[in-house]
Amino acid sequence: MADPLSEVITLLRPRAPFSKIGEASGPFRVRRDDVNEAFYCLVLMGRLNLEVDGKAPVILSAGDFALLPAVGGLTVTSLDPPPPPGYFSQPVYGEDGVVRVGMLDPRETPPQVQQLVGHCSFGSPDAELLVSLLPEMVVVRGEDRLASLAALVRDEARADRPARDVVLENLLQVLLIEAFRSSVQSTASTGLLSGLADARVAPALRAMHGAPQQAWSIRALAGEAGLSRSAFFTRFNRIVGLPPMSYLLNWRMTLAKHMLRSGLHSIGEISSRTGYGSTSAFSTAFTRHVGCPPVRYGKAGATS
Repeated sequence: MADPLSEVITLLRPRAPFSKIGEASGPFRVRRDDVNEAFYCLVLMGRLNLEVDGKAPVILSAGDFALLPAVGGLTVTSLDPPPPPGYFSQPVYGEDGVVRVGMLDPRETPPQVQQLVGHCSFGSPDAELLVSLLPEMVVVRGEDRLASLAALVRDEARADRPARDVVLENLLQVLLIEAFRSSVQSTASTGLLSGLADARVAPALRAMHGAPQQAWSIRALAGEAGLSRSAFFTRFNRIVGLPPMSYLLNWRMTLAKHMLRSGLHSIGEISSRTGYGSTSAFSTAFTRHVGCPPVRYGKAGATS
C-alpha cells in the first residue's frame, strides 16, 4: 500500500535545520520577517500567542507543537501579561546558546515562557509544488513523541558527529511525518492530508501513488473511491484543492523530474513508470508541463 505522505516528505528533502531554546519573562513581542522556510515551535513552559501573517492568532501552551511548512512573517507575543501596543522586544543571545527576551539576568529573573524554535529548508526543486499539497499550519497539542523528536533534532543540529547531515535529514523526515500524521484527522484545510483523512478520497490517492504508471481515468479512480464519476470529481476537487487528473499529472511530473535528476533511468523507463505509452508522448507532456524537454532537464540536473 502506497504512503503518499511519506513519499512527499521524502521528496522534499528537509535539510540545514536551525534550532534554539528561547526564554522570556514579562511582556514581550518578537517579530520575524521573511522567514521563507519551514518553521516549527514547541512550547516547553508557559503560554504564548503565535500570529502568522494573514492568519488568525493561535494560543500555544506547554506541550503544544506548531508547524508551518512555508511561512513569510510571524509574530510571537506574551499572554500573561500581554505587551503594550507598538512594543517590540530585542532578543539577546546568550553564551549558553539560549535566546532570552525581557530578562537581563536569568539568575535573577526566572523564565515564564520557554520554547524550542527551529526551521529548515527543503532541498527539492519541486518544494513549492510539494508544500502546496500540505496544510498551511499544523497545531498538535500534548504529543510527547513530537517533543522527543524535536529535542533529538536540536541535539543533533548542535553536535559535530559523523554523518550528521544524514541523521538530521532522516530525523526531520520523521518529525514532519509525525506532526502531519498527528493532525490528519483534524485538519480543515485543503491538500494531501485532508484527502488522506477522507474515507472516499484516500483510496484514490493511494492508488495513484501506488501505481502512477497505470492508465488512470476518472471512472477508474471513482471506482477506487466507491463514488460516481461526478461525485468523486467534486469531492476530490473540494478536499484536495485541485481536480484528480491535475493532481495525477503533477505527481507524475514530480516523479519524472526526480528520476531525471538522478541520472539512473532512461527516458523510456521513465515514460513507462509515469504512465505514458511512448517516449514521444512523455516528452510532449513533460515539455508542456515543465517548459523544457526531459533530456535537457536531465542534463541540467546532472551538472547542478
